[in-house]
Amino acid sequence: MGIEGVIFKKLVKHCDDRGFFAEILRDDDYLLTHFGQLSWSMSYPGVIKAFHYHKEQDDIWFFPSGNVQVVLHDLRESSVTKGETDVYYMGEENPSTLLIPRGVAHGYRVLGEKSAVVIYCTTKSYNPAQPDEERILWDDPSIGFDWTTKHR
Repeated sequence: MGIEGVIFKKLVKHCDDRGFFAEILRDDDYLLTHFGQLSWSMSYPGVIKAFHYHKEQDDIWFFPSGNVQVVLHDLRESSVTKGETDVYYMGEENPSTLLIPRGVAHGYRVLGEKSAVVIYCTTKSYNPAQPDEERILWDDPSIGFDWTTKHR
């Protein structure tokens, strides 16, 4: 079923002999209620960046290079999916965007031997005087997510 309010958008790449073009986010996708900031970050292989959540902003994530395992955990009291955890695999092998609603804890683990780059949009700009960012440990027992790769 997935976590309520989360939207996963598969991207379409238009390829030709010069390279490719893809639209990441459009206003008629109706994913963001308001645009705040566009940011860019890189993480090294094996890094886990988790967890945090926002009380006031929504995020949209896109990983143009590298591959990641994204983990979401719904903390919203009014959500029908409160307490549920969901996993998405994103990156150059699965080009996609992910809307992460406010109140949903999120984090990711870089997969493989290559660094991962994330480009993300938020509905609010970062304010260092009053950051809208609450942290939860990556191994918090209330979430109970096992970040290890399962060999099958």
